[in-house]
Amino acid sequence: MNFLNKSVDIRKVFCFFMTLLILNVIGCIKVGPDYVRPEVPVYQDWHIQFDGQPASKEMEAKTLAMWWTTLNDPKLSELIERAATGNLDLKQAKVRVREARALRGVAKADLFPTIDATGNASRNKSSEEAGSGATTNLNNIGLDAAWELDIFGGVRRSVEAAEANIQASQEDWRDVLVSLLAEVALNYMDVRTYQVRLTVAEDNLKSQSETYQLTQWRNEAGLSDEVAVQQARYNLENTRSQIPVLRTGLEAALNRIAVLLGEKPGKVHVELAQQEAIPVTPPNALVGVPADILRRRPDIRKAERDLAAQTAKVGVAISDLYPKLRLNGSIGLEALSTGYLFSSGSRFNSFGPSISLPIFAGGAIRQNIEVQSALQEQYLIAYETAILNALEEVENALIAYKEEQQRRQALIDATQAAEKSAELARLQYEAGLTDFTDVLEAQRSQLSFQEQLVQSCGNITADLIRLYKALGGGWTSPPVDM
Repeated sequence: MNFLNKSVDIRKVFCFFMTLLILNVIGCIKVGPDYVRPEVPVYQDWHIQFDGQPASKEMEAKTLAMWWTTLNDPKLSELIERAATGNLDLKQAKVRVREARALRGVAKADLFPTIDATGNASRNKSSEEAGSGATTNLNNIGLDAAWELDIFGGVRRSVEAAEANIQASQEDWRDVLVSLLAEVALNYMDVRTYQVRLTVAEDNLKSQSETYQLTQWRNEAGLSDEVAVQQARYNLENTRSQIPVLRTGLEAALNRIAVLLGEKPGKVHVELAQQEAIPVTPPNALVGVPADILRRRPDIRKAERDLAAQTAKVGVAISDLYPKLRLNGSIGLEALSTGYLFSSGSRFNSFGPSISLPIFAGGAIRQNIEVQSALQEQYLIAYETAILNALEEVENALIAYKEEQQRRQALIDATQAAEKSAELARLQYEAGLTDFTDVLEAQRSQLSFQEQLVQSCGNITADLIRLYKALGGGWTSPPVDM
């Protein structure tokens, strides 16, 4: 009968604990500020405007999601796909999402009781001078339970912060993805630009080599002096000296692409060895309105989630000002002999609450609240700064893309004129109608304008890539297993 009564008591205690658990999860107070997303004024139009009809939201979203397809370069699209699966920075960001989810589980665990199994066996002999000198054995096994009730919501605020940190880590993953795709494309543009610049330099080297031979023949025939020969020679060697620099830049861009793909340097040299034209860009870009970047830019969304997490941490700090109620209990078996350990008389249990209230901590609690509040203000400023920096980045990319197109057209005209001038100067020099200085100046101008034109073509494509990056293009929802 005594055993049954004790079983009834245990059931009552269990029901009491479960009732408190339900109240703890769905009830109670949550001290501290509730997070409200700050309203940030954003202009409805960009300072730089493109000509043309505005695109629909669906077209803008589709274009930005896979902006590299607008360049119509299958090799670039292939490299983009490989980078999205092989890049190590992206993998590291993905692991950080897992870490944040695990930390949320740690925070949630504090909402529930902790139960520990215990066991102990000891033999004690008292002093014959101070006691009986007897030897006693003590054996016990049991369960210890402890539970701190989240009455004022400190634990739940911790869970809120952990949840916001998960979302921030997901946005960080997307931000890494946006930057990665843009960097792959920019280095690909460098590869194609260096290849064309090398071709231009080699073609000019061939032409200048022919001119150098011509001056030698004319000098040998007494039709010109040694000055023209040496001028032709240093012009030739100056062009030759530029080729190693261009090859070094090409190698660096190729190696960078390999690393971005998660492969060792030198891995993509063979597949990109074939020279291809620099991808042609559309004359206009689909940029939407400034307000769109608040939802497109992962770095802005991450800054907003960081602010939400820190707001919850203010509540955690405030909860330390309030009493903490803790329930403790234990149940088990205890006997002097193992033979009686499982008898009905060996049972023991203890249950009871404890409460603690901070009275004096040297101001540490309130100072911690001040620390967390100051951090919250810093995160708010960081969020506003991220928006301004994003707007600045887009505006700069817009003006660079627009103005470089005009620069390219001027360089096209200048290059055509320089090529014609070089040909005419050469013909006149061969006919003895002009001295070599005109040929020298014309060839220098030709090489300079051709170089600038190639770089301008590469810059336009690079500016478009930077623009799409600034707009937050290229990220998609994370995979299910992320």
